[in-house]
Amino acid sequence: MLKPSCRLLQASILRSSRVPTSVVYTPFRRLAVPAARASTAPQKHDNNTLRNVFDSSSFWRDFRGPCHSGTSPVHGLFANRYLTHADGFITFSRESVEKCQRLVARVVQASSVQERCLIPRLLDRLSDSLCRVLDIAEFVRSTHPDPDFQQASNQAYGMLFEFMNVLNTTPDLKIKLEDALADPQVGAKWTNEERAVAQILLRDFSKSAIDLPKEKRQAFVDFSNEISRLGTKFVKDMRPETQAIILSSRQLKDVDPLVFEYASARSFTGIAIPTTGPVAATTSRSMKDANARRELYIAGRIAPRTQLQTLQDFLQARAKVANLSGYSSYAKMNLADKLAKSPIAVQSFLDALSTDNRGQIRQEMDELLVLKKLETDDAGTSTQIEAWDRDYYQAQQAEKQRSRSRRPDFMCAYFSLGTVMQGLSRLFTQLYGVCLVPVPIAPGEAWNPDVRRLDVIDETAGRIAVLYCDLFARPDKSSNPAHFTLRCSRRIDPSELEEAATLHPDLDPLQVVNDGMAVSRNPTTKEVYQLPTIALVCDFQANNSHQSVVEPSLLSFRDLQTLFHEMGHAIHSIIGRTAHHVVSGTRCATDFAELPSVLMEHFAADPTVLSLFARHWQTDAPLPYEMVAERLAIDRKGQGVETEHQIILALLDQAYHSDLPLCMPGGFDSTAVFHSIHDKYGSVREPRETSVQGFFGHLVEYGGTYYSYLFDRAIAGRVWDVVFDGGRDGGAVKRERGERFRHEVLKWGGSRDGWECLAGLLRDERLRDGGEEAMRLVGEWGVKD
Repeated sequence: MLKPSCRLLQASILRSSRVPTSVVYTPFRRLAVPAARASTAPQKHDNNTLRNVFDSSSFWRDFRGPCHSGTSPVHGLFANRYLTHADGFITFSRESVEKCQRLVARVVQASSVQERCLIPRLLDRLSDSLCRVLDIAEFVRSTHPDPDFQQASNQAYGMLFEFMNVLNTTPDLKIKLEDALADPQVGAKWTNEERAVAQILLRDFSKSAIDLPKEKRQAFVDFSNEISRLGTKFVKDMRPETQAIILSSRQLKDVDPLVFEYASARSFTGIAIPTTGPVAATTSRSMKDANARRELYIAGRIAPRTQLQTLQDFLQARAKVANLSGYSSYAKMNLADKLAKSPIAVQSFLDALSTDNRGQIRQEMDELLVLKKLETDDAGTSTQIEAWDRDYYQAQQAEKQRSRSRRPDFMCAYFSLGTVMQGLSRLFTQLYGVCLVPVPIAPGEAWNPDVRRLDVIDETAGRIAVLYCDLFARPDKSSNPAHFTLRCSRRIDPSELEEAATLHPDLDPLQVVNDGMAVSRNPTTKEVYQLPTIALVCDFQANNSHQSVVEPSLLSFRDLQTLFHEMGHAIHSIIGRTAHHVVSGTRCATDFAELPSVLMEHFAADPTVLSLFARHWQTDAPLPYEMVAERLAIDRKGQGVETEHQIILALLDQAYHSDLPLCMPGGFDSTAVFHSIHDKYGSVREPRETSVQGFFGHLVEYGGTYYSYLFDRAIAGRVWDVVFDGGRDGGAVKRERGERFRHEVLKWGGSRDGWECLAGLLRDERLRDGGEEAMRLVGEWGVKD
């Protein structure tokens, strides 16, 4: 999951590139083509240390050095000089606001050509100064175990949020930026990246209602606050109207009795089965009684009327905000800076993708229907699969496939966390010339003793990023994997160092300009950059030290794919080292941000890549690839059904963020809209009683961009086949292929149009200008992982 990171201004106050990937949709995997084993010769930094800091608790304790004691100096969290204690957040925030005020004054007072040429740079510094606090505060609020740090981060967040509200009501910044963009003398002196930054920030200003008259601006703020309140309420209240249904022992006779231990209650008439959650899912997959499955299916998909009213109010508030901003719909407003650009283009993509998926759907439905006919022993009347049949017969299908393989799934023994991290380092070295190097953590630098720090070392540029890995499960820690950008890349100008020396003559200017966090100086150009600082959070089981043989943390194949996915976000942040914070790393269009992470899932299943590291933690035997192939074959079953489901949700997202909430004849009816779309695009009939939109929490976060994950899956599959040869002949580890992806996509962050990146990467000029036809072409590629 790509977690939010702020940018200067937008209608919702904070710029967010949040692209969740783990709640509604689970990506499918590609069955890779076997390839020759790659060389595993160690690189300069490729030794056992990286493996051991993750696989051996005792090694890690010795490596990290002593924890904080009364005599050892305390370093700030992430080495931030302010965050040696929780109250430092307040000082950090206060000084950041003062810095922002100085930057605002410089922009407003700019008059000469030379001064106006600096406006994009100054606004980027303004954005960076705000996000330095907000991004760390967002991470600490959700991850740090210390209540004092959590409370201080909330205060800091509120302080910066209030300051950003002031900026949202100050039109001078937008006016100055518009004047600079309109002056050809100024534009002639800008680099392409500076011009891109100026245009991006102007779009953000335009979405903030800053030009509206006072009364309309207040309405905009009121609606925005209502959107925030209703969105939070909608997600919080996502539960079915009926929490449990009573099923008899006869109806449940095929279900594992252990499941009933988690059922809510028993009675003389039967057992209360929850309508959502793991018990409901297990019951649906194993209960033979079709009528009982139907009852459970429908009960779990009926939302309370109050929830549907909250959704209606939420969508109508968004539509009103869009209207105030000069757009006919919220989707049109939110898509303006995406690759899609318009709802029409999104529709073209989804229609083409649906057409491509039909053959797969027919095949899957036919296979399930065969199983249904065999079970009912009625070849005449069982003519179709019902909505409540799919999970049940897909489970049977998977079980039959596992039975045929007759091979126990012991893959986790080949995926100790340390060997996987070592493999990622080897892969990145082969593709991009960068590796992961463990570094001892200073007292106070991390939020938990289990956190590891890795420096990212480029073979020519030296240290280019810092990566904090919080990968082990612990009580009260979120189970959702996530990538947090704590600080983005940005070039630090000499004038900033001079200013720092003046304001803090007793401190090292380099420490001042980046708050003590990591920086690098190019020995040739002498340019100074603040380094990308990233936190990677997962929930893997820790080393088992209670056995006679200490077992490292062993990952399932799904865990492996998750870690590769999150490291795809990380490598985008690491290599996308732009001169401007606003466009660095993953700060690109939302419908382009998942490409590197989804692409990494292809690498996770490639035999050449797996041969770099996948060895048994005890015997050192290499992983038999047949085990992976069998697992992938099982995972691919039902891919067409899942793709169809995601297409329907993406279309629903588009419809709900069109003009329908305010203009639907007879009044807005979200249930009628859902069934209309499902009837047109679904392969099975959805019972008319259901109102599944009441559980579609991603509507709040996506707002017309839910298509993005399908879109990036289609692109990633194409990139894998065209650029990396689908893994054939070792294509997954060839440096020239990695350099091609690096130079056409990764290094640009968000400073280059995504369509230009794709046209150069795939060498397909049909993509360069984007638009409806390019979106349709991507849909025609399909998402055959």
